[in-house]
Amino acid sequence: MAEHFLSAYLTPPGPGAVFSVRHDQNVALWRRDGADVELVRVWELERVSGQKHHFWPLYTEGRAEAFLSALLAEEGLTLDDVTATWGTPGLPKARPVPKPAGSEEFPLHSLAHLFSGVLRDVPLFRDGQIIGMAIDALPDYAQESRPNTYWYAGCVVKQGRITFEPVESPGPLYTAAETVFGLEPGSLMALATASTAAIEFDAEAAIADVTFFGGSATQPWKAAHDLVRTVVAAAEEQLADVELDDSLSREDHLRSAVMKVIQRCCEGVAIRNVERLLEVGGIRAEDTHLSTSGGYALNCPTNTLLMDRFGFKGLVTPPCANDSGQGIGLGLLGLYGAGALAESGLRILSPYYGRDVMDVEEALAEFAPWIASVTDFEAERFVADVSDGVIAWVDGRAELGPRALGHRSLIGDPRSQKVKDLLNEYKRRQWWRPVAPMVMAEHTGEWFASDRESPYMLEAVQVRPEVRDLVPAIVHLDGSARHQTVTAESNPRLHRALDAFRAATGVPILCNTSLNDKAEAVVDQAAQALNFCVRKGVTVLYLCGRRVELRTAPVPAADAPTEPRPRALEYFAGQEADRDALWQGWLDAGYTVEGMYHLSRSHQLRAEQELSTPERVNLLAGYRATVDPSFRGLVDNFRRTHGPGGSFVDPSTLTGAFGVINPLRKSR
Repeated sequence: MAEHFLSAYLTPPGPGAVFSVRHDQNVALWRRDGADVELVRVWELERVSGQKHHFWPLYTEGRAEAFLSALLAEEGLTLDDVTATWGTPGLPKARPVPKPAGSEEFPLHSLAHLFSGVLRDVPLFRDGQIIGMAIDALPDYAQESRPNTYWYAGCVVKQGRITFEPVESPGPLYTAAETVFGLEPGSLMALATASTAAIEFDAEAAIADVTFFGGSATQPWKAAHDLVRTVVAAAEEQLADVELDDSLSREDHLRSAVMKVIQRCCEGVAIRNVERLLEVGGIRAEDTHLSTSGGYALNCPTNTLLMDRFGFKGLVTPPCANDSGQGIGLGLLGLYGAGALAESGLRILSPYYGRDVMDVEEALAEFAPWIASVTDFEAERFVADVSDGVIAWVDGRAELGPRALGHRSLIGDPRSQKVKDLLNEYKRRQWWRPVAPMVMAEHTGEWFASDRESPYMLEAVQVRPEVRDLVPAIVHLDGSARHQTVTAESNPRLHRALDAFRAATGVPILCNTSLNDKAEAVVDQAAQALNFCVRKGVTVLYLCGRRVELRTAPVPAADAPTEPRPRALEYFAGQEADRDALWQGWLDAGYTVEGMYHLSRSHQLRAEQELSTPERVNLLAGYRATVDPSFRGLVDNFRRTHGPGGSFVDPSTLTGAFGVINPLRKSR
């Protein structure tokens, strides 16, 4: 008889929920029938609520139960059908996630990242060789009862036998740069290739005597911030009298120069990890697959550097390498610990496990005044629509992770620089942000320096010099592109569209970026897509195999939407009283707001519960306020975001809970 499991990366309900320690929350559903195990569905909460990097908690167990019940109802199930829930204490049928033998000194957060990669293909895990490393900023102590010796988990897998080994993470270097500049890691990575500004700096020497292991004995933050500040000072000195082009501000040129150096430092740390793991395993890279996971695994240049430098057989990084993949990793840990994968043929080789499009007919009826026609896909018409322009494309189950992979995308003509500018205009982002290409897998080697499969847009490879002028919209300043390879098997409709464009133009490539506005979560359903198209003036939407042409003016006249379409806010609205009571409970216990913030950001303190008295925590917070110039601003943001007065109605509010809003460096 089949049984079902939930693995949930949610903020645990209860007093700690006011800290909202988890972002990019998600829930995965699994089905097991004998030796057969399958991943059924993954719900990324930002797609459900519309809140970017969803961090809103469910403050009470009753709220959490109602939310999970609603998700399961979409699959025709109830909580009675679930055998166990892993990953979030306080949920119905919650069970501890077992740590594999030898991994006891690592946090479950890091192990979940690690397993989301190395167990993505169970037959490969059982029969092959893999080195894996979970490299993110810092662990999540929601499931830990004591500090961990190590923060970042690495491993060597040989025919199903796994040996755990601590690794360093480059993540703190990007977090330090984020703090200094006030930009998210993705923007910083893009800025590195947005300008030719560069400085002389010995990155190899800078990291030679510094390590970034993290753990109960040592934390990497001071070393990371010191290094970033040293690079900033060098850039200020070297660029002071340099004439820079006016395409960017001087501050952005400086950021670009700094991030080039920080990227080299990060790559040096990653190379050290790989060399150590290969040595520990006594194995050769050419006989081995590489798995990177954690937020830093989204750093495409590093993935490509490691693949090229060491010659690995393949990359088994998941599309949801950041915290949006925690639900999958926690589920794989639970299934592995239960012995459910011993004979399983589980392979998670598709990104399309999100919600299906469930509202096509209803959405078409609602937006009827703006719809001129609805017809079937025709190759010639598609080519005409996309040539020198932009269309929206929504199809089937949503892709996992932060990158559009052709099911919730804006697609454009790569031959036109105007298209890149138009895509960035639609999304209200900086002009220098790169636009990614999707390419027919069988033609990859003709256009890119590497013909490796890259189905999840996790590598940055050089566009061949002889064809760069043909596809200017997708080429970064350094000649690279973050490409996605598309096969007829993985995405038949999209492959058919690419082939039609190739037949007409000779170019088997299209521009691809996520279908969402600034501060809006990626579109999930048809009505959200139509809302976007009407607001932005996108005149053609390809919706589940049909071409929807939109009018520029509605008939009959109707008011156009001016904001993104509200999503399922009802699960989170109306929690103010519960939140305020929990917040007051911490104050009544003697914690100051400064102490609460310090506790929220000090995972080791939260794990040392018997030592985290109000007096000790408040004292530590007071000291931090004297040495950290950003502390006061961060405390104010914490109070505004998690304390009384915050709203649960508008998903675009309170986004300061993710990322840095108080940069230490002022723009010049």
